[in-house]
Amino acid sequence: MHELMRTNDLILLGAVEALLASANLDCLIADQHISSLEGMIGAFPRRLLVREADRKRARALLVDAGYGAELRDE
Repeated sequence: MHELMRTNDLILLGAVEALLASANLDCLIADQHISSLEGMIGAFPRRLLVREADRKRARALLVDAGYGAELRDE
């Protein structure tokens, strides 16, 4: 799995998840349960992951959609 981004912004995660789904790219939001347990203090950001085989396509899609600044370094 390739980590595309880390964030506590639930709106951003929802938008990116929907964008990836519209392009038939599966993703996983990791650490969402621990993030909700810690009380939203920001200690455990959620991680958005895609399959390694989908990495380049997903990154290009997010850059084209204006989310390039949110992406983790490769």
